[in-house]
Amino acid sequence: MDMPVPNAAVIAKKDHVVARLKAVLPDDAVIHDPAETRAYECDALTVYRCPPLAAVLPSSTEEVAAVLRICHEEGVPVVPRGSGTSLAGGAMPTADSVILGVARLNAVLDVDYDNRVIRVQTGRTNLSVTGAVEEEGFFYAPDPSSQLACAIAGNIAMNSGGAHCLKYGVTTNNLLGVTLVLMDGTVVEVGGAYLDSGGYDWLGLICGSEGQLGVVTEATLRILPKPEGARPVLMGFESSEVAGACVADIIKAGVLPVAIEFMDRPCIRATEAFAGAGYPDCEALLIVEVEGSPAEIDEQLGVICQIARRHDPVELRESRSAEESARIWLGRKSAFGAMGQINDYMCLDGTIPVSSLPMVLRRIGEMSKAYGLDVANVFHAGDGNMHPLILFDANKPGDLERCEAFGADILKLCVEVGGCLTGEHGVGIEKRDLMDVQFGPADIEAQLRVKDVFDPQWLLNPAKVFPLEATAARRAG
Repeated sequence: MDMPVPNAAVIAKKDHVVARLKAVLPDDAVIHDPAETRAYECDALTVYRCPPLAAVLPSSTEEVAAVLRICHEEGVPVVPRGSGTSLAGGAMPTADSVILGVARLNAVLDVDYDNRVIRVQTGRTNLSVTGAVEEEGFFYAPDPSSQLACAIAGNIAMNSGGAHCLKYGVTTNNLLGVTLVLMDGTVVEVGGAYLDSGGYDWLGLICGSEGQLGVVTEATLRILPKPEGARPVLMGFESSEVAGACVADIIKAGVLPVAIEFMDRPCIRATEAFAGAGYPDCEALLIVEVEGSPAEIDEQLGVICQIARRHDPVELRESRSAEESARIWLGRKSAFGAMGQINDYMCLDGTIPVSSLPMVLRRIGEMSKAYGLDVANVFHAGDGNMHPLILFDANKPGDLERCEAFGADILKLCVEVGGCLTGEHGVGIEKRDLMDVQFGPADIEAQLRVKDVFDPQWLLNPAKVFPLEATAARRAG
């Protein structure tokens, strides 16, 4: 993966920059020893690594503003970082950049149960937002698989979703306002604790902008009352195509489950060995969960199971207890860790129309044979958000390059059938060179102009999202 040549002038003044940063931050909040900065050399896309010039850990919006002001004055690139769980290289540094981590920005600032909102600092983890309100019967809906570790800052940057986004939407549907610090240190408030704000939709622009426009330090989020109850059903099928067809039929029937999750045989085997969830021996399975009152749950699952039976499932197991529900979800929640125990893999993130699931799954299987690389599929089937895991050997020459080419072909297929390059992982460095597959020159130019307005020197999160030639031209001009 190509990266820009580091700015030698910036690297040469490292000591000066570090001294200025130490003047506005506590001593332990500035990390500059090369041995210690290696902890920030990559995110969860670990095949690409580069230690930063330094890393800083501010504890307030004011400290973030001070850091950005210094870096702006010194011409030092800044890479915002949440918890480092990005699977697209969204927080990978360059050798001349400063990592700005928000891990210490983790406080709950305000909770308004009457109006169903919570305001938090964005270093707070996703799951701990629910943890702050669950005793009062509320929860925060977006639930990425990494929710135990991922930060709200990264969720906003990538517009993350999760298993329950089919019903509740992704981050943008649950984000009401932000405090944003621009590259020159200016602090702006966008949106707030209300349904919608007048004027331009700045919030829609910021959510999913991957740290290109500013650093979000505080967020006002929608919280929801916990449903009366929820229950999943586990379905096993003889092929991935049949499982995909079942998903399409459930959506067409007008039933709105809270989640429809898909796993194929390679993933089933790995999760069984890892977690022992008791999954059936089949080619593909679906976990479909509904929620509501007991009567609503019975009615919805009745319709869903009737649809499933038309596809001749090898197993149809409806949960009858909280313990059984937890076991059904155990394997799905463990899937990525389980696959990581048996193989190196690259996790993709393309989104397609649900009606195209059977065809796309078949084509991925054909590509797998052509490339000679196995692939495991585990994804949010209800909204067509696919996560193929391409298995490769990082120590085998040429395997990574084949994996990248295979992944590019899968993402091109997603766009070809009417989908897009990313559903929730973002573009990062992984997909930046595929942007012209989805967007024409005029579309990309419009996005570049937005970046020009917010970050004229192009110092924020370099080498991400946009093709390198576009970035180089902007920074040179």
